[in-house]
Amino acid sequence: MDYKDFKIIRMLEMNARIPWTKIAKTLGITETAVRKRIKKLEGNNVILGYKTVINYRKIGMVFSYTGIDVEPDGLLIVLNKLKSFNQIKEMYISSGDHDIIVKIVCKDMSELEEVHRRISNIDGVKRICPAIITEPIKIK
Repeated sequence: MDYKDFKIIRMLEMNARIPWTKIAKTLGITETAVRKRIKKLEGNNVILGYKTVINYRKIGMVFSYTGIDVEPDGLLIVLNKLKSFNQIKEMYISSGDHDIIVKIVCKDMSELEEVHRRISNIDGVKRICPAIITEPIKIK
């Protein structure tokens, strides 16, 4: 990875839909070179995907970032069970206060409460700590 790769990553973070021609012009390279660099970054799992950031509140939905604490020998089992939840949109292993952090998106509070209950009942889960997001402030 060099400066140009880092610059491409930063530009995509700011706007994942930025035209490759604009990246090329900014970096002073060809569009083909940009395409090859992006494909390489994707192939090396540096760029994991692209997404649209949604204000779920505006469309009547709710979401939470939920911390999950698990028994030390249950991490992989819990992760595999969580993968089957359609409402879980993102999942991360963490070295912070919780072992796993998940982003859960639901149609209403009732569904979110049910998902949290189901997670709590997975063997190996010690505790869940939901943070229900009420309003996005800064998205970059």
